[in-house]
Amino acid sequence: MDNPRLEYLREKVKKLPLQPGIYIMKDKKGQIIYIGKAKALKNRVSSYFRSVEKHTPKVYRMVENVWDFEYIVTSSEFEALVLECSFIKQHTPKYNILLKDDKGYHYIRVGGGEYGKITACHQPQKDGARYLGPYISGYVVKQTVDEVNKVFLLPTCNRNFPQEIGKQRPCLNYHIKQCMAPCSGKISPQEYAEALEEAVSFLKGSSANIQKILTQKMMQAAEAMQYEKAARYRDRIRAIQGLAENQKVVSIRYEEEDVIALVQSSVKCCAVVLQFRDYRLVDKEYFMLDELSEFAQNASLTDSKEQAVEPMMQELRTQFVLRYYDMKQQVPKAVVLDGTPSCQQELEEYLCQKAQRSVQLLLPQKGDQMKLLQMAKENASQQIAEQTRRTSREISALDELARLLGLHQVPNYIEAYDISNIGSETIVAGMVVFEGGRPLKGAYRKFSVRSVVGKPDDYASMREVLTRRLERYEQHKQEGVGFGRLPDLILLDGGRGHVAAVKPLVRQMGFDIPIFGMAKDDRHRTRTIATEDGELSVSSFRAAFDLLTSIQDEVHRFSIGYSRSKHASRAMESVLRSVEGIGEKRAKNLFLRFRTLKAMEAATVEQLEETPGMTHLTALNLYRYLHENDGQ
Repeated sequence: MDNPRLEYLREKVKKLPLQPGIYIMKDKKGQIIYIGKAKALKNRVSSYFRSVEKHTPKVYRMVENVWDFEYIVTSSEFEALVLECSFIKQHTPKYNILLKDDKGYHYIRVGGGEYGKITACHQPQKDGARYLGPYISGYVVKQTVDEVNKVFLLPTCNRNFPQEIGKQRPCLNYHIKQCMAPCSGKISPQEYAEALEEAVSFLKGSSANIQKILTQKMMQAAEAMQYEKAARYRDRIRAIQGLAENQKVVSIRYEEEDVIALVQSSVKCCAVVLQFRDYRLVDKEYFMLDELSEFAQNASLTDSKEQAVEPMMQELRTQFVLRYYDMKQQVPKAVVLDGTPSCQQELEEYLCQKAQRSVQLLLPQKGDQMKLLQMAKENASQQIAEQTRRTSREISALDELARLLGLHQVPNYIEAYDISNIGSETIVAGMVVFEGGRPLKGAYRKFSVRSVVGKPDDYASMREVLTRRLERYEQHKQEGVGFGRLPDLILLDGGRGHVAAVKPLVRQMGFDIPIFGMAKDDRHRTRTIATEDGELSVSSFRAAFDLLTSIQDEVHRFSIGYSRSKHASRAMESVLRSVEGIGEKRAKNLFLRFRTLKAMEAATVEQLEETPGMTHLTALNLYRYLHENDGQ
C-alpha cells in the first residue's frame, strides 16, 4: 500500500480504549472521509490497518487515503449509534453510504385526441393532455396505470391512432384479452372515448359508481340483443371487482408498518422497503448498497465474530435502517425486518426516540408477516437480477445459502466433489463448478485416484483429490481461471465424516475455504448440510434447497459418468491387449478413437491403422481378431 502514514496509524490505534464510541477517518487535507461506530474502538479501528492486502477493494481505497483519525468515546453502544447517525448526516463522508430521498411528485397522464392513452409521468406538460395528481409514490402510480389499462382494455403500445388503424394486425395483448385493439378498426372513437372516461372516473375513486353505470349499460345492451357489447360490459365489471379483491389479499397486523428485506449477491446488495399505510400497500422503495455492504463486511469480521449466523447482514440491516429513517419525517408504528440487526435493542430505542412514541421492531418467522417479507425479498432479488443478468431465483438461492451456512459473503464460485468407484480398481472423482448459481461446465475437472489401492476408502480418496486440486492452485494462481481460482465454497457429496476428513487438511495447507457436506435421504434428495459438528436442515430454505439439489445431482452425474467411462476403458483395454502387437499405449489410443468395440468392428483395416501408434500388421491382426467369428 502507498499510504506512508500506515505505521503512524498502527501506533496510534494501540492507544485507543476498549470502549464504545465513534471513529472519524480523515484524509491528507483534513476532510472527513468515513465515520463508523464500534462497541470496542481499539478492536474495530485496528482492523483497518492490519492485513491491509486482504481488504476488499473499496475498503482498501479508503484506508489508502486515511491520513489521520479521531474518536469520541460514548457511555453506551446506543449513544454511539445515535452519534454516528448524526455525524454522517452532518458531514456526508465520501465512503459512507448516503441514501437519497430523491422522490419527486408523480402524475397520471390522460392523452388528448380521439384515442388518448393513460400513462405515468413525472411532470405535467402543456400538451393538451389531462393530468391527475400529484401523487407521492411513483410505484403506486405505475401499478395503478397498469391495472386500469388492463381493466378497461386500453392500449399500452407505441402505435399512433387513428393514423395506424388497420395497418397492422392486433398484438398479443388483444389475444390475451388485455386490449380492445383499436388498431383493428372495429372500435369506434365513441366506444373508445366511453371506455377512457370510465377509466378516468375509476382513477378518481368512483369505483362503486362506475360498477352501477356499467351494470345499467350491460342490461340495456342485453335488452337490445347487443350481446357482444353486453359481454364487454360484463367482463369490465368482473375485472373491477377482481381488482378490488386483489387489493385485499395483503393482510397486515398494524395500521401502518414498513417491511424491510435485504438480499446480497456476490457483487450487489439491495434493500427493499414495502410501505403499508391504512392497511394497504402504498409504496415500494429500493436501494442498491454495494459500498455499504463492503464496510459492513469489514465491520462484521471484528465486532461480530462470536455470532454464527450472517454477521455481515446483521450489521448491514442496522446501518440501512438508521440511514433510511434518518432521512424520513415519520416512522411507522411497526418495522418488520427479515433478520436480526446487529444491535436490536439500541436500534428499537433509536426508532422510538425518532418517532416520539412506541415503535415495534418485528422479526417474524412465519405467518402473514413472513409472506410480506418474502414479497420484499423477491422484489430485492429482481432488482439485483436486472443489474447482474441473473434470475431472481439464482440471486435468492445464493443469498439463502450464505445465510444457511453463516458465510461472511455470498458464495458466487462453488466447487463440488464426489467420489465414484466400480470395484477397487476404478476409483475416480468429479469436480463441478457453479458460478452465480449456474453450472460452469468449462471449469469441470476429473480425477483418477492414485493413492488408494485395494479396498475403496472415500475419505482417503477425497483427501487426495482436494490436495491435488489445491496444489494445482499454487501452480496456476497467476492465471486466475480454472485451477488458478479459489472457490468461495467447497461442497462434498457426503456427510460429517467427509467434512472431518477434508477440512483439517485444507486448513493445514493454508487455505480458509468454507467446507460443507451434502447428505442425501432415501430418495436421493439433499436432506441436510453436514458440518464438522452436526447437520443443518435445509427444509425452510426453499431456493437454497433447490440449488443444493442441482449441485449434488450434477456432481454425482459427472463423477459416475467418468467412472463408467473409465471402467469401460479398462475392460476394452483388457480385451485389446490379448491381440498380438497391442500394448497398454495402443489400447488406450484405440479406446480414445473408437470408444466401443462395436465402433471398432465397423472400422476397416485402414481406419484402424490411422490410430496413433498403430502399424499395418497390428491393424490387420486386430481386424482378424474382431471378425474371427463372422460367418459362423
